[in-house]
Amino acid sequence: MNSITKSSWEDAVCWLREQPGQQQLVLDAFYDDPLIAAAERYYESTEWQEVSRLLAARQGKALDVGAGRGIASYALARQGFEVTALEPDPSAIVGAAAIRRLSTEAELDIQVVEHFSEQLPFPDESFDLVFARAVLHHTRNLENACTEMYRVLKPGGLLLAAREHVITRDSDLPRFLAAHPLHHLYGGENAFRLDSYLGALKQAGFRSLEVLSPLASPINLYPYTMDRIRDELVAKCCGKGSLSSLMRFAIPRKAIEVALAMASYFDDRPGRLYSFVAYK
Repeated sequence: MNSITKSSWEDAVCWLREQPGQQQLVLDAFYDDPLIAAAERYYESTEWQEVSRLLAARQGKALDVGAGRGIASYALARQGFEVTALEPDPSAIVGAAAIRRLSTEAELDIQVVEHFSEQLPFPDESFDLVFARAVLHHTRNLENACTEMYRVLKPGGLLLAAREHVITRDSDLPRFLAAHPLHHLYGGENAFRLDSYLGALKQAGFRSLEVLSPLASPINLYPYTMDRIRDELVAKCCGKGSLSSLMRFAIPRKAIEVALAMASYFDDRPGRLYSFVAYK
């Protein structure tokens, strides 16, 4: 794949897989094969552990919107939900065919529907949970997508929109897109201002909203963890050796959490990740 312009998400992911210097990104994004191993790694990740905590004791019917390869559908099914995966791309690598294969290999009942989120093909009040991982910033119409997700939720249902790209001002968008490793290949990335997400969710009808900021939630931090951040800070300050080992014990995890929460107030990176927990 030597062409600069790619026509599909599948092409972009295949190109990324072929780049020797991008193999860690491939793993961090769960684009590697075998797919069932990538899905299991997601299920064990700190990101999913935090998602699972937010879901608490919820059960019932879950809709995984923009399900991609199906890693979240896999995790939801493992957690006991009756899962419907909504994915418009038919791809056997990054789309609906991949989810069907994963469902068969994992022996998990995941129903796959090839459709877009802006017009969900389900009756009102069909699901107890709508999970959308890195979906809202890809929508053609943010307000309509949020309205549809609200519509298909049962009263008391939960929408968890995870890892959404945020910009401070509209003029930041070109800088974010230029830095994204795959946008120049398929042209499908985007980001919205925080008030645009919140406005769309409130307009849809959600009244109880929790905003998870970029540096304060394990969902947004992944693939980083608190321990990894502490280790990298110690390595930069002390290098390797006995002093660095001592410093790892001297800096408590809670101190890293507090420092990151404070840093969130000054975080202005274009494309930084937010997550939203919204109740119907």
